[in-house]
Formats: sequence, C-alpha cells, structure tokens
Amino acid sequence: MSNTSANNKFVNEQIQYLEFVSSDLNRAKKFYTASFGWEFTDYGPEYTAFGGKYVDGGFTIGSPRNGSILVVLYSDELLSTRDKVISAGGTILKDIFSFPGGKRFQFQDPDGYELAVWSVE
Repeated sequence: MSNTSANNKFVNEQIQYLEFVSSDLNRAKKFYTASFGWEFTDYGPEYTAFGGKYVDGGFTIGSPRNGSILVVLYSDELLSTRDKVISAGGTILKDIFSFPGGKRFQFQDPDGYELAVWSVE
C-alpha cells in the first residue's frame, strides 16, 4: 500500500481515527486516562484528541447515542477517495472542509453508516 507520510500509521484508505461524542469532555478525559493511560491534546473548548500507536482519536461535544463513534479513514488523495465513495453509491454528508491538521469529508454508506476520510493535504 502507498504511504506518503513519514508516520507509518497513516495508511491510504484504512481506518486511522475514531471520533467519539461526549457531553462532558473533562469527564471523558479523566475516564480514559485512568482506564487506559490515554493522553489528550485540547483543540479549543469543544474538541480533545488522543494519540495511539496505531489509531488516533478524539472527542467532540455532543449528545452520545448508540453508534455515535465516527470512524475516520486516512487518504493520500482526498479528492480521488471522495470520487470513489460517490461512484460506489455513498452519499456525501459534509463535503471537503479544513480542520486543524488537514482536510476531511464525511459520507454515508449504503447501509446508513456515517464515516469520514481525512488527509494532511
């Protein structure tokens, strides 16, 4: 598989990030730090991220519900991956937008699951 990043956890079109929803970011950070030793980096009052050896993740403010984890894949070529998602029958929910660290889009697969794809571009 192609991997243009120096960081070998960024593998093209593979799961690289999990985004949780929490009504209380401080509570979530305390829980996961105490349970698993996760370390967090805050990106403003509504987002905090954690790093892992193989998969990174974050927590955003919101109302958790069953299945509210957003699976985020990495892409070396975001536009190409978006076009493949559309051609395969996916629906773009949020078109490409910038965020601290890169760009991403969110889509719904034919079964109704919401996922995202990001890139450092």
